Amino acid sequence: MKKLLLLGDEAIAQGALDAGLSGAYGYPGTPSTEIIEYIQRNPEAIERNVHRTWSANEKTATEEALGMSYAGKRAIVTMKHVGLNVAADPYMNSALTGANGGIIVAVADDPSMHSSQNEQDSRFYGKFSLMPVVEPSNQQEAYEMPKYAFELSEKYHLPVLLRITTRLAHSRAGVIREEVLKENELHMPKDPNQFMLLPAIARKRYKHLLSIQDDLVRESENSPFNSYTEGKDKSLGIIACGLAYNYLMENYKDDKCPFPILKISQYPLPRKYIEKMISECDEILVLEEGMPLVEEMIRGYLNNGSKIRGRLDGSLPRDGELNPALVRKALGMSELESKEIPEVVAGRPPALCVGCPHADTYKELNKALEEYGKGFVFSDIGCYTLGFLPPYNAINTCVDMGASISMAVGAADAGLFPSVAVIGDSTFGHSGMTPLLDAVKTQANVVIMILDNDTTAMTGMQDSQVQGRIEDICYGIGVAKEHIRVINPLPAHFDENVKIIKEEIKYNGVSVIIPRRPCIHLFKKRH
Repeated sequence: MKKLLLLGDEAIAQGALDAGLSGAYGYPGTPSTEIIEYIQRNPEAIERNVHRTWSANEKTATEEALGMSYAGKRAIVTMKHVGLNVAADPYMNSALTGANGGIIVAVADDPSMHSSQNEQDSRFYGKFSLMPVVEPSNQQEAYEMPKYAFELSEKYHLPVLLRITTRLAHSRAGVIREEVLKENELHMPKDPNQFMLLPAIARKRYKHLLSIQDDLVRESENSPFNSYTEGKDKSLGIIACGLAYNYLMENYKDDKCPFPILKISQYPLPRKYIEKMISECDEILVLEEGMPLVEEMIRGYLNNGSKIRGRLDGSLPRDGELNPALVRKALGMSELESKEIPEVVAGRPPALCVGCPHADTYKELNKALEEYGKGFVFSDIGCYTLGFLPPYNAINTCVDMGASISMAVGAADAGLFPSVAVIGDSTFGHSGMTPLLDAVKTQANVVIMILDNDTTAMTGMQDSQVQGRIEDICYGIGVAKEHIRVINPLPAHFDENVKIIKEEIKYNGVSVIIPRRPCIHLFKKRH
């Protein structure tokens, strides 16, 4: 079959398409965004009319994928790790509803927080939900796993979580394609009660989920993605999970490691292999990207006195990405010679683009708040979060999607005045409408600035779900029409915009100000 040069994200997308995908759902978030973007521009997906538009947020995307599964079709839902928190409600409950057509929940974790608020490890969700997890170690496995995961999903009628990390998602390698499968025919669930989680039915479904756990362990033990390689030197056994296996093998020429290696790319843990390694080896070194999930588990229920090393005992750092050098150090090997970075190379902190509309908005907001001082602006997640940095120093918080409005409401309830929220148009569509409803219900004394740059700029210029509808949405939620103000953030309108912001700060109630000007890159493309 044809060989392609693909990012890890793109390999997952191509693998899903070749495995008979009918629908892709998700919300853009680095490092997962390229999965759906690849499907959106893929000629075969266009010809087959595979569903491939963005959803409002990760929760709705997961529920939409669940609906496609109900109808018997294969679906993939994509998100970054913090997006799985948003989707946790339908994801956890889908362990009980199960699947009809195969479902893959593709989650990209971001160790070292290259573009994220935390380092959480999505494998814990797989353990928590008692559902299978697959974790590719390279791009070829990333391509092969969707077909395998769809088949596993349909065999056990469960969603399968496919977990990758930043380094694999955004690096390229050659991928050999396999046979392209036809899409599933439309078919309803055999059990008409399968997706009805009334307590009486849910209790039965949970008992069924518990009853198949041993089967899922056997699937892992027989998985083509898990392997046990014997080694002559039993003083150390190495468990390498997902991408960490590549980091390990980079330290050995011709792939000849003297120690036994258990490569894990499917969960639940392959228990018989772990028991074999612990019984034969003096020490165990666990290499895993993210948090010490495997290390904690084998310490807990398989530890027979063997010494287990990893992130918990300091053999590897507790935070950040793994790399071959860290693995080399944990193995006690000599460090490779490295070149120092020349002093002339200076760090370049991120900054708003030249011509960014948010820059003018922050200048206007800072001017309007001069008389009150600092500490009154709650912000959100997007490129406008860079307003925290000099020269603007305009915002004070960034917690999670939609939290700007919620926190501004809570602060106003505490008596803080003024209380201002700054949120982007796409983030408003993702999770800003519900806290705005709270604000209107309680008539909180807040000013909400919805920065409308006509796109989801930070993740690659995707269309916003609220494009052209922001005023109507705010009015429909209950904001007074005279306090929905649209401004044009340009230097020519500086004094006028500052005046409007000051007026709405003094209004005792919910105000919405919409600074509207296209992202400078979008403007360039259009003109």
